[in-house]
Amino acid sequence: MRRRRPDPEAVLVAVLRVPWRADALTAAVAGEVGADAAPELVARLLERWPVAPRDTHAAIVAGIGASLGQRIVLDPLPPPRRRWPVQPWEDVDALAAGLDLRAGELDWFADPGGWLDRSASPRLAHYRRRWHGQRLIETPAPRLAELQRRVGRRVLAHIPVHDAAHGFVAGRSPLTLAREHSGRQWVLRLDVEGFFSRIGPARIAGLLGAAGYPAAVAGALAGLLVTSTPAAVLRRAPERPADAVRDRLRAPHLPQGAPTSPAVANVLAHGLDRRLSALAAAAGARYGRYADDLVLSGDGPLPVQGLLRRAREIAADEGFDVRPAKTRVMPAHHRQRVVGLVVNSAPRVPRHEYDALRALLHNCARTGPARQNRDGHPDFRAHLLGRIGWVATGSPARAQRLRALFDAIDWA
Repeated sequence: MRRRRPDPEAVLVAVLRVPWRADALTAAVAGEVGADAAPELVARLLERWPVAPRDTHAAIVAGIGASLGQRIVLDPLPPPRRRWPVQPWEDVDALAAGLDLRAGELDWFADPGGWLDRSASPRLAHYRRRWHGQRLIETPAPRLAELQRRVGRRVLAHIPVHDAAHGFVAGRSPLTLAREHSGRQWVLRLDVEGFFSRIGPARIAGLLGAAGYPAAVAGALAGLLVTSTPAAVLRRAPERPADAVRDRLRAPHLPQGAPTSPAVANVLAHGLDRRLSALAAAAGARYGRYADDLVLSGDGPLPVQGLLRRAREIAADEGFDVRPAKTRVMPAHHRQRVVGLVVNSAPRVPRHEYDALRALLHNCARTGPARQNRDGHPDFRAHLLGRIGWVATGSPARAQRLRALFDAIDWA
């Protein structure tokens, strides 16, 4: 059977998804040119570009075409079609300049070869990692965090999220989600397993490509937003993670702890939100999402099991898995809890949390805050104010009583 002529565009997409090394490139292009021709093509690519190419999209395509033995004429390209008003960066050098990076710094922070993730030296790591039970928090170092915030302001903030998303969206909160599902006969809650770690650079680059960025720029931007967890960190886990979780963390993934991760996850969940909103509407129900919490609610004879089954299928089709053990079906005669708020009537924090905080504030006023700061919070005053804000959610009367107790504390 005669093999089709290799497409330089397809080769470009393949090579920009892997580290710029001979072994990785050979495996990536084999599907486009065949296993026999792949080593020769990779040798030509590495001779042309010893490091990952930084030219314009058209120039890279032409170089790949020449390496394939094809003659490609570079006609003037039309302006890129941008679906959203993101910052226009036409090539990798423009991206580096737009982020105020010096020569070589973009490769250092994006780590396209994965070298830093394999390094054993903590001094070279871009992330500080700590385990909270089975949850791994990966926090970028200050310089990378600032670069990510710039990408967030100039790119991600201009890509719309679905109206069903309430987490990490300006003007929305757990309270706005809870209000939409309060006073309903049925509340269904599903939990997405590994919400961030299931998102890798290929999905992010695909999103950025849809935003109008050339493949090289989209790949570099994706590299700034992901990380791979070193083996030594996985070995330090207090409880051994499941094999599937370890595999996802070892591979490049969206880190929980980076300032841009919630925004990336929200825009990539647009398809999930759109389809679940349509499913809910067809059944006469409502749908909303706060990060990895999916909530459906409705009145009357809802097809509960059918909704849950179809919701799981849609989530899997969109690249997310639902944890069956955390799925909850809550009729009106049970306590209905959504993102920590009880929604049987008006949304509010459970009574026992209010009573516990009220007792803590009373003891702080009686014996002093230092003796009550048993967990060693560095700013206990701010911690208490934060808890008051949460526990008083949806209840001005609670807020007034708790604030009066707080004002009685002597902080001298």
